[in-house]
Amino acid sequence: MSLVKVESSEGITTITMARAEKRNALNPELMRAVAESLDRAAADAAVKVVLLSGAGRDFCAGMDLKAFASGQGVDKIGAGLAAPSRCKKPLIAAVNGHALAGGFELVLACDLVVSVDGVKFGIPEVKRGLYAAGGGTRLATRIPIAVALDLGLTGDPITPQRAKELGLINEVVPREELMNAARALAARITCNGPLAVQWTKELMRDELGQPDAAKNREAQAKVFSSEDAREGATAFAEKRSPVWKNR
Repeated sequence: MSLVKVESSEGITTITMARAEKRNALNPELMRAVAESLDRAAADAAVKVVLLSGAGRDFCAGMDLKAFASGQGVDKIGAGLAAPSRCKKPLIAAVNGHALAGGFELVLACDLVVSVDGVKFGIPEVKRGLYAAGGGTRLATRIPIAVALDLGLTGDPITPQRAKELGLINEVVPREELMNAARALAARITCNGPLAVQWTKELMRDELGQPDAAKNREAQAKVFSSEDAREGATAFAEKRSPVWKNR
């Protein structure tokens, strides 16, 4: 069974994460499939815009904590989260459901965002003894620091309306209108000069600056291998509150 579904028409490629029974939670296999699909779309001259969405009722619940607790490599998931930044084509997130942790970071990595109403966005990693290593810690480059810290330190979610107020997403639509709205936005881009679109995206993205990759690697080595990280993931799998040890 394929972990992603890919459809293309009229210069628009839609990549749908198809692990609905696991809320599209990111394990190494799903993240690799998403990354490979994005890379293929970026290399295809016929593709002008890429849409990223999820199957079922969730966009993406973030890292598969049960897989993490069993020892599956978070480094592979983290590497996969870099794939959207490699995509030279405009990338639109069509958010069909909750986008949390790595799921929200996938949304943040996209260039434009259309979301259904009534879902949650957030980076709740601290609730599991982790941190938002896939891009969430860079929220302060896009929104006020106090708001970014509120999201990052409490782990509490926000609504699509609040995300739109903060400038993190572009449109909020009823569920039945999601894909039509996302494709309509994509179509407004496909009619423009592809080279001009590519360089506009690249130059605007450059203004956000580059993350400190070395510091992020150091933090991941300390936090993701800690006892608390294992405890957070294990507590989630066992449906209990974690017992933190600060080590």
